[in-house]
Amino acid sequence: MLGSYVELRQLTTFEAVIRHRTVTDAAVALGLAPSSVSQQIRTLETALAVTLFTRGPKGMEPTPAGERLRGWARTLLDTAEQAVHDVRTERRRLRLGALETLAGSHVPLVLARLAEHRPDITVDVTSDRARQGLLTDVVEGRLDAALLLDAGDDLGGLGFPAPAEPLAFLDLDPVPLALVAAPTHALAGRTSLGPSDLDHERLLVNVPECSFWMAGQRLLGTGPERVRAGGVPVMRSWAEHGLGITLLPRFAVTDSLRAGTLVRLALPLPDLSLRLVWREDREALPGLRDILYAAVRP
Repeated sequence: MLGSYVELRQLTTFEAVIRHRTVTDAAVALGLAPSSVSQQIRTLETALAVTLFTRGPKGMEPTPAGERLRGWARTLLDTAEQAVHDVRTERRRLRLGALETLAGSHVPLVLARLAEHRPDITVDVTSDRARQGLLTDVVEGRLDAALLLDAGDDLGGLGFPAPAEPLAFLDLDPVPLALVAAPTHALAGRTSLGPSDLDHERLLVNVPECSFWMAGQRLLGTGPERVRAGGVPVMRSWAEHGLGITLLPRFAVTDSLRAGTLVRLALPLPDLSLRLVWREDREALPGLRDILYAAVRP
């Protein structure tokens, strides 16, 4: 029996050491003494008859056995948590992360779909993390799923590194892009443009980790001169003031286009995808797959 060998608190401690890389930091996070953390790890290793960690230059490094236990630990802890909710007849909770860019535009639609098709669940939304932070939280089980912008047939097709752990995803909705400029811009009157027409133009961007920086690299090439501006509101404002062109999601410039402070440039652009990402092995948890697929239904 599992209970004869492994306790859930040991798995929680194991996860904390994986996450924080040192016994001391794991102890602080758990509110335990470092000696207690060390003892629980030793007890877990004895019960399983394997070594779970080695000390490396970056702290406690999981052994191959530790890496295998990593996924099982999260699955077992999640299953135990769901069992408690079920026995107490509490509502099922979905922990959903989203890029801040999507929090106002697309998250409400996803929440509405879930409310319509799965009124029995409560959704906790986190939108204060960058993409890699969201993916890490999904991999390490702090989030059930995350909403990202991506492109192509594989995770990371937009240009960001995908985690090594097996992740599954569904594309929920297209996210149209718009290349925009002030109405007085020299390219504003052109009826047709190609990427080469943008050579040496000032392209207002944020940072290389930004989805729209990556989209620009993918769609516009290296011809435009990248000019660091800031986030979406800053890029939009600078473009309105004639300081350059910028590539943004259409939902972010709708009001500016309607008001005439920006115009769309005539360069054909493919859509990005609103992508829901989760850990593949979590599909075995009771009901999770059905909940995730409910977010896709129109």
